[in-house]
Amino acid sequence: MKDLDLSELDLSTIGSWPTAAKAAVVAVVCVAVLALGYFLHVQKKMEQLEQVRGKEPTLKRQFEKKQAKAANLDAYKEQMQDMEESFGTMLRQLPSKTEVDDLLVDVSQTGLSSGIEFELFKPQSERQIEFYAELPIQISMLGTYHQFGRFVSGVAALPRIVTLHDIKLSNSRDGRLKMDVTAKTYRYLDEDELASAKKK
Repeated sequence: MKDLDLSELDLSTIGSWPTAAKAAVVAVVCVAVLALGYFLHVQKKMEQLEQVRGKEPTLKRQFEKKQAKAANLDAYKEQMQDMEESFGTMLRQLPSKTEVDDLLVDVSQTGLSSGIEFELFKPQSERQIEFYAELPIQISMLGTYHQFGRFVSGVAALPRIVTLHDIKLSNSRDGRLKMDVTAKTYRYLDEDELASAKKK
């Protein structure tokens, strides 16, 4: 190798080169192929690997959350069933379209049985909200504090849902109290009304 003169080497006669020269050329070609393979293939794969490693903590957290949900699936199903039963019970407390008139009579009868004198009992226009309709009733009545208390207790004891809003108490001319209140009752929408509401 010490006596080898590179100027004497000719690529067309590479087969007759000394073994050391052939080994050097093979080593250079192997290094070049490896470098080229690294830059063309391995480097891209390494970058992809780093990206995937960066996503690993997020995916682990997502997996842990989903695993916790899956572990509690039976409890969630049981809770969902309880909620559906509770919702069904509440829905049954909402009157249908045909029962609203009876409910209005119940509210007015509750007031009369409490000794209250109605000055105004005026149902307002109905308002549809999602799966139910709200019917406000504007009420103005005269009575004593205790009569109003009995009325409110009687309304709360009705089998149907009635809520009282915007309560205003004032003195009347005859010495009694005057109460202005908006009572709201609710009814569930039938299937035709629900379909119509969805279209809107």
